[in-house]
Amino acid sequence: MSSLAMSAFPVSSFSCPTKIVFGVGAHEQLPDVLREWNATRLFVLLDPALADSAIFRRIEGLLTSNGVALSVFTGIEPEPGDRTVQAAYERCREQDAQALLAIGGGSTIDVAKAVGILMTNGGRIADYEGIEKFAIRPLPLIAVPTTAGTGSEVSGACVITDTARKTKMAIRHAAFSPAQVAILDPLAVGSMPAHVAAHAGIDAFVHAFESYLSKRATVFSDAVNLHAMTLIAGSIRPFVADRTNVPAALDMLCGSALAAMSFGVTGLGNVHCMAMSVGALFPVPHGLANAVCLPYAAAFNVSAKPERMARIAEILGVDTAGLPLDQAAEAAVDGLRTLCADLGIPPRLRDVGVTEDRLDEMARRSYAADYNRWNPRHTSEPDFQDLFRAAF
Repeated sequence: MSSLAMSAFPVSSFSCPTKIVFGVGAHEQLPDVLREWNATRLFVLLDPALADSAIFRRIEGLLTSNGVALSVFTGIEPEPGDRTVQAAYERCREQDAQALLAIGGGSTIDVAKAVGILMTNGGRIADYEGIEKFAIRPLPLIAVPTTAGTGSEVSGACVITDTARKTKMAIRHAAFSPAQVAILDPLAVGSMPAHVAAHAGIDAFVHAFESYLSKRATVFSDAVNLHAMTLIAGSIRPFVADRTNVPAALDMLCGSALAAMSFGVTGLGNVHCMAMSVGALFPVPHGLANAVCLPYAAAFNVSAKPERMARIAEILGVDTAGLPLDQAAEAAVDGLRTLCADLGIPPRLRDVGVTEDRLDEMARRSYAADYNRWNPRHTSEPDFQDLFRAAF
């Protein structure tokens, strides 16, 4: 085979090092996991909104009755920063914890990952920005996601804000960054507010959507992403309407985890690239920024992957029977707009507090982030300017 032909079929890999325990009451397996690790001192990173929640009370009672000593840290903000990581690390080190338990959304799990890295590698979290910048396995982590969105429990990255530089750092390690165990329990997401459920759910869908469109998509990532999109598209509306809907909640948790298994391998695209730039300059939650940018970035990419966009239209429930391929592909964008509207997502960036004077700066940041490694259509800085103006 010629070298040119071989380059068309690059060697790829796909793995998920996390053990996933899922189903109603899955949190009851926590004592068994800790016994396997001989861990009796546990540092718990808890979303502050969950301090009085039923799920935390259940977990706290279960662990203490099994002889586990808990130290609980709740000082975690949305889009967490390096100072928060340092404070949590110092508390964890004081306890001489043997394992970590994260109960919360992506912010909480990301802080837990960062603390785990520092507990075994030392230094500051900024030392590990980039890909595989640490070589010692972090302290064991169990993650109980209480939002169905980021998939941080199985992803190979954590995102922490560098407060001095006012930028977000991605610390990536495909083998060591995911939690060792993820507990996907629909009972853990029942108290999530509707708007948080909507933002997180769209974030999860976008993970699968952009991974499926990625230049680096593979047969394995395709299988995972198609099913993730199917689960999320079929369950997000009933879940947002009623977070205690157990079948919908479990579908959302599983769809979120499936998507996150994949995007660490394939990379993401313009939706996340734009959302990261929005979040760097404005206090817009990551999932909401993704949701607002989604239809505009999707429309830009239609011409690059029309067959795949047509498949996505079908997953979204759009009737494409008899339509030419280009129209079926465009129908996916209409389906995305309808989904966002049904979930109460504002249609434009101005509606979430973005100001026009920062659009060009966001375009510069987006182009510099080099998501062209993964996005199916090359996007220049002027292209990003056009996209932000369309979304504004």
